Parts: sequence; structure tokens; C-alpha cells
Amino acid sequence: MRKNEELAAEVRRISGVNPRLCMKCGKCSATCPAFDEMDYHPHQFVDLADQGRVEELMDSRGIWNCLSCFACLERCPRMVEPARLIEAVRLTMIRRQDQNHLKPQDIPALLDEDLPQQAITSAFRKYAK
Repeated sequence: MRKNEELAAEVRRISGVNPRLCMKCGKCSATCPAFDEMDYHPHQFVDLADQGRVEELMDSRGIWNCLSCFACLERCPRMVEPARLIEAVRLTMIRRQDQNHLKPQDIPALLDEDLPQQAITSAFRKYAK
């Protein structure tokens, strides 16, 4: 049980979202353009994150089908930001698969003139923490 609690705390830390603010109204799910493609809808995702069932979320296909469009945030009366939670679970899953992190000294060897600097910055943010 302790591992699940640590994992849930890590997801909350990465996302900066307090899932306990959710009143489970479902407005986020009603506006989600990927609703039909997700096995857990945004309000369910927040509820499971609140319960600490992050392992279950990591096994869902919804973390990959979320468009990160933040339509859910626009409709949420409490500004819970389900998309940030989904992104945090996605990042946790990516980090767990590789178990390695990008270090600043590794970047020069990876640079490509055709690669936009935004991609480098994004990769560094995802793999550095």
C-alpha cells in the first residue's frame, strides 16, 4: 500500500493538482473531445488519482489518448485540471519504463540542427525530474 501512496504523491507533486477539490460534477468529461477514446473519463481519472489508484491509471489507454487540450480545465468550476493529472501519470509511466533521466551533460551529443529547441527543452523537462 505504501508504494501506491508514494506513487500518488509523486503524481500530485508533478501535476501540482489537488484532486480532492473535484466535486465530481462531470463537466470536464462532458467537454472532452477524446471522451469516446478514453477508458477512464477525466472526472473518473481525477477520482482514481484521489483514491491513490495510480497503477490502474498507468495501465489505462486514456493516458495516451488524452489530447492535452485543457478543455476539461475550461469547464471545471473548481479548476482541478484533469489534463495535468493525466500528463503527470503519463510522465510517471515514461520514467518508469526507461528508469533513466536526461542529464544536462548528455544534451550536446543529442543535438541535431533540424531539431527545434522547443523539443529539446520539452524532453529535458520530461526526463530531468
